[in-house]
Amino acid sequence: MIELRQLTPYDGRDVYDMLQTMPRDENGLINNVCGMSFDEYKSWLIKKQAESEQTGLVDGWKVPSTTYWLCVDGAPVGFGNVRRFLTEALRKTGGNIGYGIAPAQRGKGYGKLLLKLLLQKAREVGIEKALLTIRADNLPSLAVALANGGVVTEKTDERVWIWIDTKNAAD
Repeated sequence: MIELRQLTPYDGRDVYDMLQTMPRDENGLINNVCGMSFDEYKSWLIKKQAESEQTGLVDGWKVPSTTYWLCVDGAPVGFGNVRRFLTEALRKTGGNIGYGIAPAQRGKGYGKLLLKLLLQKAREVGIEKALLTIRADNLPSLAVALANGGVVTEKTDERVWIWIDTKNAAD
């Protein structure tokens, strides 16, 4: 069974352990839990829950963002975030959606599935077209975005901007 679960303050050791296997900064995806103690992680969950409930900018730059866990047979294998709107800075590096799969779970099609499910969540909160900014050398993530209907609108030696119509992810 595969499900996308929204982060809650009650998430436990299984999510924490998965996040410890993922690098702190890989291809621009920041995993702030890497290296945290379990108690710090529990506090982080509360903060992330609050971020998902905000409606406007916090501290002049932080937008509402909801975190999800991709779970297979009840075990977390990856995570993703959906930002409900973008600042100018997020249009350059960040986008509406970020995601990552635990290293031991890569190459199994979970990235493609996770992005599809995150696009559905984006559509549910009113995002018609989602932006992904992907490092140009991150070929697996580029392939995942294109497989989900992504259209490259800009490219530099460092980064690729891909827009995806969220109705492409509708069931």
